Parts: sequence; C-alpha cells; structure tokens
Amino acid sequence: MSIVPRVIPVLLLSQHRFVKTQKFRSPIYIGDPINTIRIFNEKEVDEIIIIDIDASKQSKAPDFKFIDDLAAECFMPLTYGGGVKSIEHAKQLFNLGIEKISVQSEFRRRPEFVAELSDRFGKQSVIASIDVKANIWGQKKIYYPEKKKISSSQLEDVIQNYEQLGAGEILINSVDRDGTLMGPDLEVVRRCTSVSSIPITAIGGISSMQDIVDAWKAGANGIGAGSFFVFHGPHRAVLITYPKREDLEAHFI
Repeated sequence: MSIVPRVIPVLLLSQHRFVKTQKFRSPIYIGDPINTIRIFNEKEVDEIIIIDIDASKQSKAPDFKFIDDLAAECFMPLTYGGGVKSIEHAKQLFNLGIEKISVQSEFRRRPEFVAELSDRFGKQSVIASIDVKANIWGQKKIYYPEKKKISSSQLEDVIQNYEQLGAGEILINSVDRDGTLMGPDLEVVRRCTSVSSIPITAIGGISSMQDIVDAWKAGANGIGAGSFFVFHGPHRAVLITYPKREDLEAHFI
C-alpha cells in the first residue's frame, strides 16, 4: 500500500465558471471548467473535488446538466458538493458518475440525512463538509458560510456525530487559510484527526510540498488545495499545475 496521501485539486464552481476565493471572499476567475478538467486529466491527478459555492447560498439544486458535462470529461474520481438536499439529488449525481458527494448545510439542518445517504449509497460515498473559522477570541469554530455565522458547536462533537451517523469521510476547510498560501492550520487538522476514525481531508493554505507533508503528518488522509494548483508566481498568474507521482513519492518515502 502506498504511503503517499491523496493530493486533491479543489475547484470552486460559480455561474458555470471555476473561480478561486480568498478567505471565502473575492472570487477570481481561473478558467473554463471543461478545459481545466482536461488539463488535470493530463496531469493524472489522484482525484478532484468540485464545489458549487452558489448552490447552497442561493438555495439552488445541483445543475445536473452541467455536472453531467463535467463528469463526462473527468477521467479521475470526482467528488461534487453544493445544493445536495435529498436522496433524489444524490441518486442523480451518482448516476452521472460522481464517486462521492460532499454535503454541508443540509447535514447541519437535518443530521439524519447523513444516515439516509449512507444507508442508501454506502458510507464510502458520503462526505460531511465542515468549514472552520476563528472567532473574535481566536477560538476555531464551525462556520456557516451561507449565513456568515460562527457556531457555538464543538468541532470535535460534530465530527464524532457525523461519523456515528454514517459519514465515510470528513472534509475540513480552514476559512482563514483559504486562498492565502499561508500553510495549513495544523492545529485544526490535529484536533479533527484525534477524534476521528474515518478519513479526514484538509483544505486551506497549502503552498508547497512541505505543507502537504506537514498536513499528512498531522493526521490528514487527504490534502486538498486550490491556489497551489492554479496560481503561479508573486502576481498569481493562472497556471494549472500538479506534482508528478515520483515527486510526490520522493517526499514520503
């Protein structure tokens, strides 16, 4: 078994375009989704995560026709998140070839939905997504992006609850590191992995191969990144990159 973690491009979808945010604000256009996916195909990435950042905020269902177009071009395992609110939504996505679905707001509103999805489609297909942001006292708490509100819920309690309900993976996104290239929030990664027996994928702040190694050493099973794979140089010119397999392995073997 390879000791190399899953290293995952995370692409944000807005109005049928791929964009990149910084701390969940100021989305910048980075490219046509079909062309971007084709480039990542050529680079033989492990898997890819696509999140529609408008769907839940605007209470929209997934755009199944557009997702079908994306899935048809995608040769790697594809996770989709955004606007999934029902078993029927999930069924349509899996029928399009989506391997995993990531859900946040509906799990928060209706935690039993975790169990419904897991029982119907298998826990390996169900990802519970959690955004984490520091409050005014510097405490890392769960953040509700559609409400721009920080929760009083304990992060560890929510993770354990999702696991017990049947989630197969937890996706942790550090809002304060999003798009900053400041490195991952290792404190949050350690907190999450210390209470979870299911895989944790950490997103936010990755800027180098060493950051990927550090997040893995902190316990993350998967490491997701956006800016690291789409921007290049001090002026953040758009350039799609992904490390070669041998370069990844050299950092872990």
